[in-house]
Amino acid sequence: MKPYIPDELPPRDLDYRALFALVGAANRELARYDGLLQGIPNPEVMLSPLTTREAVLSSKIEGTQATVDEVLEHEAGLLRTGEKEKDIQEIFNYRRALMMSHDVLKERPITLGFIRQLHEILLDSVRGHNKNPGVFREDQNWIGPDGCAMEEASFVPPEPLIMEDHLRKWEHYLRIDDSDFLLQTAVAHAQFELLHPFKDGNGRIGRLLIPLFLFQKKVLSQPMFYLSEYLESHRDAYYQRLGNISRHGDWNGWISFFLEAVEHQARQNSLRVRSMMALYEETKVKIQETTRSQYAVYLLDGIFSKPIFISSDMVKVLNQKCDVHEKTGATMLKKLKEIGILRELRPSSGRRSAILVFSRLINLAEGKEVL
Repeated sequence: MKPYIPDELPPRDLDYRALFALVGAANRELARYDGLLQGIPNPEVMLSPLTTREAVLSSKIEGTQATVDEVLEHEAGLLRTGEKEKDIQEIFNYRRALMMSHDVLKERPITLGFIRQLHEILLDSVRGHNKNPGVFREDQNWIGPDGCAMEEASFVPPEPLIMEDHLRKWEHYLRIDDSDFLLQTAVAHAQFELLHPFKDGNGRIGRLLIPLFLFQKKVLSQPMFYLSEYLESHRDAYYQRLGNISRHGDWNGWISFFLEAVEHQARQNSLRVRSMMALYEETKVKIQETTRSQYAVYLLDGIFSKPIFISSDMVKVLNQKCDVHEKTGATMLKKLKEIGILRELRPSSGRRSAILVFSRLINLAEGKEVL
């Protein structure tokens, strides 16, 4: 198989009449979702479990096997070992790259340098750390079964010199305004995956770029639209549609798939965010009624941002944020256990503090419960 020669951007011969019907529906659902985001005073806190879920699902597409619960439990001290620990570290890196990018993009646009920075975070001290993190590839690679020759590959990305030229053109394409930003996002994501500029981690970087690009173009008020749930559940179609671009030049099929994914996922995300907002308000009332504390909202934000935690750590956070005495903080947590908001994953023992979980929030993030 010969290396792929990328199309110029924007692609030619798009069926705009058919695509714009899908564009309209996807934009409407995305606007409804963003309207919800704009109504949340602290979305990064309230929707923190969704960020973790995105990191889990995007990494799962690449083969990791950890769940949201396992990631949060590991972070709280219920440590996994072996392959599970390696999977969780990859997810931590993905989440760290997401959170870092939120701040960076407030100051500057997406550039190739920024992409390399994300990649360096993604492969820090995990599988693939020996594949030049943060460096675009300088040799030919290909995709196929382990150990296959290039002739047996399912896809051979562009040669390095051609790739570099098209990467610069891709960066320029991000700066212009195409006919529609969702359509442009579909093209930008696919072109990045087909250029395959790194030795490892291309899929995750490409999916990271979806909310970041929409945020840069001001389609989203926060870079918090996560598509990996749909892409993971339609993994075969996802890869097939991308592959059809290189095999048949079928940009229309890919863009149609992407727009349908955005419409569906925006609708699902809106339902989940509404449920999480309702849980936030419901839990705020219960905590205030139970603790009679003026600091109840600080505790609420704490358990939303970290729904599995070591009790002594949460007490310290409360002490730092609002000068709550440690005994008072411990008493507040005890009351929340008594009324069933929190439950113990691990009881306290000697000097070892209990690990507590806010199960309903995790269930909502996982789609196991709807308010």
